[in-house]
Amino acid sequence: MSTPQTMKKFYNQLEKGKNFFEAHYRHLMTLSFLVGFTIDNLTLTRIDLLLDNLILFTYLIIACAGIVATNFFEAHKLKGSLFARIGPFFPLAIQFALGGLFSGLFVFYSRSASLAGSWLFLVVLVGLLLGNEFFEKYYRKLAFQVSVLFFAFFSFAIFFIPVILKTFGVWTFVLSGVISILFIAFFVRALGHFIPSRVRETTKSLITGVGGIFFAINIFYFTNIIPPLPLSLKDAGVYHSVKRTPGGEYAVQYEPRKWYQFYKSYNDSFHLTEGGAVYFYSAVFAPTALGTHILHRWWYYDEIAEEWRETDKVRFPIVGGADGGYRGFSTKSAVVPGMWRVDVITERGQVLGRETFMIIKTEDSPALEWGIL
Repeated sequence: MSTPQTMKKFYNQLEKGKNFFEAHYRHLMTLSFLVGFTIDNLTLTRIDLLLDNLILFTYLIIACAGIVATNFFEAHKLKGSLFARIGPFFPLAIQFALGGLFSGLFVFYSRSASLAGSWLFLVVLVGLLLGNEFFEKYYRKLAFQVSVLFFAFFSFAIFFIPVILKTFGVWTFVLSGVISILFIAFFVRALGHFIPSRVRETTKSLITGVGGIFFAINIFYFTNIIPPLPLSLKDAGVYHSVKRTPGGEYAVQYEPRKWYQFYKSYNDSFHLTEGGAVYFYSAVFAPTALGTHILHRWWYYDEIAEEWRETDKVRFPIVGGADGGYRGFSTKSAVVPGMWRVDVITERGQVLGRETFMIIKTEDSPALEWGIL
């Protein structure tokens, strides 16, 4: 049974903890960010795993609870000496949860993204992720809280809905938007039932914030700026030969890489003899049981016009579930020398990845090696 002396000691310890946190706030938040981001990179492995989604769901629940507690405290709905002492910490719970959520979202979106097409959306995520530790005073404002929560929920729903429904396309994106709007409307309405004055005074800001974010995300999606989650490119490269083995693996023939090409699986200087062909291989991850189509879009750089010209599109189906991704390849013969690139894209034209290489015509066959992918 608690005694006055015990409670006094507890409050003293709580006060000391508060003072220590306030004195070292910036350092603790930076450390928390680095640790959290590292943990997310190590623990979030597959977008369709139950544990990974439970982690993101937990962040959402903590963020919602933090928003409720903060606004109840600010509206003087929480009374007592304990709430008076811990109330100022409620916005930090929102900050912690949304920081963790944005960290997880960045991990998944960056794995799916090609910087060539998705850099703007990734910049927004990085801005929210890195700027999160400076948002403390804004996390006391209901309109800001709800707007950031809506952005996080919508970004999560964009890939979670296709994982659940085992399909991928415009209609799943639209459904994600509808569910996100309904969720945030229910959340605000529930808050308004208990603290009507606080919600009423921020109604205009809430509508502007949520509406602006909804409009921006739709613009990002339909202009192919948002990465095509839940798909992600696991591997891609250009080879002299690609053959599927009886065991289901792929045997590839390639020119040995230069020492400075350690980050690639192939040599991007491609020496081609008369009558030879160019093979482009890709491995695309999709969630279990999700089926869709991807395309290899071939480009040639016209040095006279100084622009890239599309030459071919090769479309083929993929089925999700494999850790290493669904593998396939396209081939092109009668290739002129010069700079080439191949985009791995969705049917809507969202870029999963891009590889650029130089075709060099030669009379002598280059030294080649075999490898297994």
